[in-house]
Amino acid sequence: MGLSNLKRVFSLVSLVLFVVMSQYSSLDVASNSTQEALALLKWKAMLQNQSHSRLSSWTLSSVNAINTSTHLKTKISPCTWFGISCNHAGSITSINLTSANLKGTLHELSFSIFPNLAYIDLSRNELFGFIPAQIGHLTNLNTLYLSVNKLSGSIPKEIGNLKSLLDLDLSENQLSGYIPPSIGNLSNLSVLYLYTNNLSGTIPMEIGHLKSLSDLELSHNQLNGSIPPSIGNLSNLNVLYLYANNLFGTIPMEIGNLKSLSALKLSHNQLNGSIPHSIGNLSNIKYLYLSYNNLFGSIPHEIGNLLKLITLVLSQNYFTGSLPSNICRSGSLRHFGIGENHLLGRIPKYLRNCTSLIRVRLQKNHFIGNISEDFGIYPNLNFIDLSHNKFYGEISSTWGKCSQLGTLNISGNNITGSILPEIQNSTELHELDLSSNHLVGEIPMEFGKLTSLNKLILTGNQLFGGIPHEVGLLTELEYLDLSINRLSKSIPGDLGYLSKLHYLNLRNNQFNLEIPFQLGKLFQLSELDLSHNLLKGEIPSQLCNLESLVYLNLSYNKLSGLIPTCFEDMHGLSSIDISYNELEGPIPNNTAFRDAPIEALQGNKGLCGNVSGLTPCKALISHKHVTRKRLIISFLVSGALGLLIVVTLMFFCFRRKKQELPKQRRSVNKDEILSILNFDGKIMYEEIMSATENFDAKYCIGRGGFGSVYKAQLLPGAILAVKKSHSLQPDEIEDQKEFLNEIRALTEVRHRNIVKFFGFCIHSQHSFLVYEYLERGSLATFLSNEATARGLDWGKRVNILKGVCNALSYIHHDCFPPIVHRDISSKNVLLDSEYEAHVSDFGIAKFLKPNSSNSTQLAGTYGYIAPELAYTMKVTEKCDVYSFGVLALEVINGKHPGDIIHTLSSPFTWEDLLLSNVLDERLPLPPPTIQDQLIAIIKLAIDCLDSNPKSRPTMNMVSHMFSAITKLP
Repeated sequence: MGLSNLKRVFSLVSLVLFVVMSQYSSLDVASNSTQEALALLKWKAMLQNQSHSRLSSWTLSSVNAINTSTHLKTKISPCTWFGISCNHAGSITSINLTSANLKGTLHELSFSIFPNLAYIDLSRNELFGFIPAQIGHLTNLNTLYLSVNKLSGSIPKEIGNLKSLLDLDLSENQLSGYIPPSIGNLSNLSVLYLYTNNLSGTIPMEIGHLKSLSDLELSHNQLNGSIPPSIGNLSNLNVLYLYANNLFGTIPMEIGNLKSLSALKLSHNQLNGSIPHSIGNLSNIKYLYLSYNNLFGSIPHEIGNLLKLITLVLSQNYFTGSLPSNICRSGSLRHFGIGENHLLGRIPKYLRNCTSLIRVRLQKNHFIGNISEDFGIYPNLNFIDLSHNKFYGEISSTWGKCSQLGTLNISGNNITGSILPEIQNSTELHELDLSSNHLVGEIPMEFGKLTSLNKLILTGNQLFGGIPHEVGLLTELEYLDLSINRLSKSIPGDLGYLSKLHYLNLRNNQFNLEIPFQLGKLFQLSELDLSHNLLKGEIPSQLCNLESLVYLNLSYNKLSGLIPTCFEDMHGLSSIDISYNELEGPIPNNTAFRDAPIEALQGNKGLCGNVSGLTPCKALISHKHVTRKRLIISFLVSGALGLLIVVTLMFFCFRRKKQELPKQRRSVNKDEILSILNFDGKIMYEEIMSATENFDAKYCIGRGGFGSVYKAQLLPGAILAVKKSHSLQPDEIEDQKEFLNEIRALTEVRHRNIVKFFGFCIHSQHSFLVYEYLERGSLATFLSNEATARGLDWGKRVNILKGVCNALSYIHHDCFPPIVHRDISSKNVLLDSEYEAHVSDFGIAKFLKPNSSNSTQLAGTYGYIAPELAYTMKVTEKCDVYSFGVLALEVINGKHPGDIIHTLSSPFTWEDLLLSNVLDERLPLPPPTIQDQLIAIIKLAIDCLDSNPKSRPTMNMVSHMFSAITKLP
């Protein structure tokens, strides 16, 4: 064989060997990729089913890999799967499944099969169980994120085998046990997050070996022992968070070696001793938190050398001495907290001129100095608490130049002088506390410009004069304490505008008039203290509107009369004190009164009840219906039973007259008066005739089918509405029925949302009914007028509907027999000065008889009458429910809904409402919170308008749903 032939053979053999070796290499790759894919599929199979939606791409997908003459080799490639990345050879290098809704364990994931895995992120899932020890096989891993899961058990010591690891995040799990000392083997580690777990034991000294570490966060665990001095070896450390543990001992002086440190948080531990002077070496520190420990001694002067310091919080320790004179020398300090220590002396001049300050807490120390001299103007200041120190002097007008100030608390000092009106310039002020000082003078009316104020506390001063009406402009106010002053005059009704108020304390003042009924508008109020004043008159029944009230103190006043029985409906009330007044009669059947100690009830002249220490009420008193004598014009209607007897006698008397009288009517002496009054009926008649000038037309404020309504002012401030019938002649029986029916109905009902009835007179010339006068007239008039309708904002409209539904719920479900109004319409809803709704005109009301068909003639206002009345003539409570549904849409639309009723359907969206022109276009669009209420009310109205009466809700259900609607956030 020639040389050339040998070369050809050799070349051919080499080529065959190359092909064979290539095939074997491909088989190895195929084997690795397939094993990794199968390992992931096995783990997927063990996860709970809801996890699979994000892993839908994880399937057995085969592709041709190697083709020989005798075999077809295949491999499974996971490289296109969700969250998986591979190298050029097809081996997995990264698994990123953060926030993938995974729920299961890591037990079935064979980490040893992934030799090239460098990145794992399984954070923000619902993984549970322990971290498997075989995770230590991932020697090429540089990132491991398992945070925000439910992993438990201890950190495996094998984690120390991950020598390539740069980032380790196991935070926000339920890990327990010790931090393994083997963690010190991770010499390349840059980030170590173990915070928010249940780790215990000490911080291992081996942590000092992690010299590449830049961020160490071990906060919110149960670590104990001392901070190891070896931590000072971490020369590259930028962030050190050890707060919220149980660490004790001193702060090691080696902490000063951490020259790169920018944030140090050691707060909420049990560290003691003093702050090491070496802390002054932290030249790059920006954030230093040492609060809530047991540190003592003086604050080292070296802290003032930390020129990059932005935040310094040392509160809740036992520091003594004075503040370092160089605090804020650099002028960069923004947040300074040193409250609740034992510091003394004056405020350093550098701090006085530190215009960078945003939040300052100096409370509960022993600082002294003139408050108008030791503090400057801080253009960025948002919060400052100087309370409970020994500052003196007068309040400086410079506080009004801190334009961003949100909280100013200087309570518990020795401040004198008056409150300067310049405080009005702090328009961003949310909380103002000047309590427990020696302030004098009046509350400045300029307070009304602090419209962002949530909390105002002026208790414990010597302020005098009245509460300025401008306080009623602080509509964001939630907490108002003006107690322990010398305030006098009346409590202004303007306080009723503070709709968000939940705490009101006016005790220990000299208020000397009646409690304003407008306080009944404070629906969010949970605590009310008016004790130790000179208040007189009766307890206004409007206080029963305070559904959120828990605590009520009216003690040590001069209140008289009966306690309103409506207190029995205040189920949230749990604590009362009405002692040392002039109250009488039975205490309400309410838990707060029944469970009150005798000390909270004593000192009155005639209280009675089944409470230990009180005299039991006599049967006559306990059942007697008592109405307040309100000025000389008040009418006292006798008990319902007595009135029914009189009304019955009247009715038969008229019937008999009709039968006996000839066509020529008999004249009646003009002084003959039949009335149920607590005063002489003739006197009352004459006074009303005089006030209306014999019912002159100029006093007429409304007309209806039954009669006309007149405004009668008997005395200054005492105004009545007098409804004079057109006629009460014996042959006009229908007018007699309406007149008597309204008397009977209004005698038997007492509700804050039903017009108050004082009495009636029957005279041969003029017969009339007497009611309270409601300033704003009918809702119909209000809605029909362009100007007044715009003043009826969405909040007022919602409240009006709530009042009407509460009134209807009362007459349907709390009266016996139940009463159906039959004429619910906007013309029969009257508004008082506070826009509170009062249902009126019970002339055609129907008393439902048990076990009766309750048939009736068709009556009511067209457009509000339930459709079934047209063909069944059977009246039920559901007739009023239908009318209320019409009224609800009318109030929201601004006019009678008409055809809108037939176009609305449920469910619908806010956009649907806008397109359907359901909203009153005269008002601006409501804010989102009111939008939600309006949608709910319209849906409720649609339910009330159901053509099938049985499908409509009851008014009791409507009332409960309305309460829930108006509590929507």
